[in-house]
Amino acid sequence: MVTTAKSVAVAKAKKAVAPTPASSRSGTAPAGPVVVKVPAKRAIAVAVQPKTEKPIKVKKPKLVRDSFTIPKAEYAVLDELKQRAGKLASSAKKSELIRAGIKALAAMSDSAFEAALKAVPVIKTGRPTKTKAN
Repeated sequence: MVTTAKSVAVAKAKKAVAPTPASSRSGTAPAGPVVVKVPAKRAIAVAVQPKTEKPIKVKKPKLVRDSFTIPKAEYAVLDELKQRAGKLASSAKKSELIRAGIKALAAMSDSAFEAALKAVPVIKTGRPTKTKAN
């Protein structure tokens, strides 16, 4: 069904009509429905306005929580890098530094990547065993 400006105005006028109750306090019969006129310019403006499309929502990437073991010396380097980033007027979190390192590794050539892996000592994975204090 196609709606025109006139039909929209008529529909609004019908909604605006307030029928008077048959048993009014004055005891007189109702004079009839009250008709409210809607200006044609306003009705046309409502009908002509283009509908705005909702912006497409960009889905956020899913995050993965993980834990890992790192030597204290390398963990201290993370703090030094955080301070270095702060001096450059760009604060960084530990996770941001790790992600930046991953991007740097991914951008390396195969030979440079292999050299970087060989420079890192292999450590035993898992949680350290608790020693009994006597």
